Amino acid sequence: MNADAAIDLARQAVSLTLVLSLPVLLTVLAVGLVVSLLQAITQVQEQTLSFVPKLLAGAAAILLAGPWALERLIEFSRAMFGGGW
Repeated sequence: MNADAAIDLARQAVSLTLVLSLPVLLTVLAVGLVVSLLQAITQVQEQTLSFVPKLLAGAAAILLAGPWALERLIEFSRAMFGGGW
């Protein structure tokens, strides 16, 4: 493997990592925004009130996006180990 192929492989690995993390990050971001707005409206500033919903939403996003993410990882692994580079 030459340097160009290694750089391309690393670039695609980082890109895949960003794409796979996007559903969970966007879900937690949206839930955090909603909880923050509710806390600002009601003036309840409890730390666990913001942490628990984000944790549950992140777990749900992982469960829902898990099969899709696993499929993408398998495709990437097959291409990498199968010599598709």
